[in-house]
Amino acid sequence: MNNPVIPVLALDGPSGSGKGTIGQIVALKYGWHYLDSGAIYRGLAWLAHQKKVASDDVSGLVALADAMTLVCHVRENDVAQIEINGQIITDELRSDDAGQMASEIAPIAQVRAALLKMQRRCLKAPGLVADGRDMGTTVFPNAEYKVYLTASAEIRAKRRFDQLKSKGFDVNLARLLESIQARDVRDSSRAESPLKPAEDAIVLDTSELSIDEVVTRILNLID
Repeated sequence: MNNPVIPVLALDGPSGSGKGTIGQIVALKYGWHYLDSGAIYRGLAWLAHQKKVASDDVSGLVALADAMTLVCHVRENDVAQIEINGQIITDELRSDDAGQMASEIAPIAQVRAALLKMQRRCLKAPGLVADGRDMGTTVFPNAEYKVYLTASAEIRAKRRFDQLKSKGFDVNLARLLESIQARDVRDSSRAESPLKPAEDAIVLDTSELSIDEVVTRILNLID
């Protein structure tokens, strides 16, 4: 599943739990590669919208997935720059529409299979921080380090609200909360790779923890 010589931090959890921010800090700390697996599904959703492929067109989605390339460029004190097929589309991927369609296509077994190999190709020396919802359970089940981040839905909605507002998006907090709660149900109840902590993962509730506190706990785990 993964090269035992190359360390992997599998960082899982629901939307808004802090995976992206924490993952990038840890990747920069060690000089490891970074994989935002959520960007893969959002990227495929964005491509599908561009190519006018419907979320229930399985063969069309698989064809897009097979040809899609993704690179996550980590940046200090900022969100990772996401490159899809050579085009930087970071802000487009953070929209609520992209997240909604990504959640709709993520449960499709054929789509997940098409994207699985792409994710595993991201494992390169000197190490990888992989954040998502099934990194520790499905994509990198043999990862040396597994952490599951969580937080209350209200706090996660506020975090996403602040993030989108800072990027200039017109968003509504109540609708964001409703969307996150609905997504939690979909992600945790889907048949394919449901959202849940790996049996050997350390679970951290970040509701009352600062970014520095979470990072310190993860660095202590790795060190």
